[in-house]
Amino acid sequence: MNLPNKITVARIMLIPFFLIVMLVPFNWGNVQIGTQILPMTHLVGAFIFILAATTDWIDGYFARKYNLVTNLGKFLDPLADKLLVSAALIVLVELGFAPSWMVIVIISREFAVTGLRLILAGEGEVVAANMLGKIKTWTQIIAISALLLHNFPFAMISFPFAMISLWVAVFFTIWSGWDYFVKNKHAFTDSK
Repeated sequence: MNLPNKITVARIMLIPFFLIVMLVPFNWGNVQIGTQILPMTHLVGAFIFILAATTDWIDGYFARKYNLVTNLGKFLDPLADKLLVSAALIVLVELGFAPSWMVIVIISREFAVTGLRLILAGEGEVVAANMLGKIKTWTQIIAISALLLHNFPFAMISFPFAMISLWVAVFFTIWSGWDYFVKNKHAFTDSK
């Protein structure tokens, strides 16, 4: 297993730590950031999430720079993104920070595109993430980070950045899902 794939696996391994910090009722107190008060668990959870999300850029950088792009990496990288984002979104619903219907739309798209990838893999095609899919992932990461941080620092000026970011993420989620299916419609129309 090459370095980029190891980094991707590390991203997957950070997910349980994120879930434990966010969902186990630790009493670590609160922390004040500017005029905002956040539970320490949310700050630590946001840090773990952002660290894990950053590895998405790092593994891609090493894979491209050192020509270490593999089929395993093309499979694992989007899977790691989906697992991380899905876990975080479900936590946000549990905490009452994100509307469940938006999370259902995002996760449904992830299942649908994963199903499409499996169909194409059965035909010998490996579909790497395209630019629209990467934009979708980063808009989701920005929205989740803002929600985990209770809209910091925008809450100080009463600007709903976190919710606007979530709407943008839903938009790109739908658009990129549509794009994957349009570009790969042959998976459903070709007969063997």
